[in-house]
Amino acid sequence: MHRPRKEMIAETRAKLISAARHAFGTIGYAEASMDDFTASAGLTRGALYHHFGDKKGLLQAVIAEIDGEMAVRVNEAASKAPTRWQHFVDECTTYIEMALEPEIQRIMFRDGPAVLGDPAQWPNANACIASMTEHLSALQDEGVVVADLDPETVARLINGASSQAAQRIANSKDPEATSKKAIAAFKQLLEGLRKKA
Repeated sequence: MHRPRKEMIAETRAKLISAARHAFGTIGYAEASMDDFTASAGLTRGALYHHFGDKKGLLQAVIAEIDGEMAVRVNEAASKAPTRWQHFVDECTTYIEMALEPEIQRIMFRDGPAVLGDPAQWPNANACIASMTEHLSALQDEGVVVADLDPETVARLINGASSQAAQRIANSKDPEATSKKAIAAFKQLLEGLRKKA
């Protein structure tokens, strides 16, 4: 039986992303040979060019996949919070703590910024800013967060701080110790947004 073309295209893309993710996560983007990982997926370099344009395009696809998984995990962790404020804090800190995981550390916080530039300019950044802006607006409506701050501006500042914290952990000689310091400082930063009773 002949499989639909759409299905075959999706399978080829998934194979390439999986092989590249393994290579980028273990030996890093610069060292990953396109010939090696396409061969490991049973595909050709031509398939990579056809679906992703080049190695950089494939890195963007790998980052999009990991980012989607990170978002799910962040939401799961934050959904257990008893208040909207704690939910917001847990979302941000869970994201930063993921910089301790070797694959995320290397792909998202070391190679990604080195190859693709400032994470604030990545396609996924806008969705994150929008979600954070919504949370902050709701927290202002509830009287938890200082009312006269612009939610989008605050969201962008928090996004920048969490991204910098995660990159600092990822590039640290002692990620565990750096993570503890970064999370403590970050939580203190967030506390400054709260309305004083």
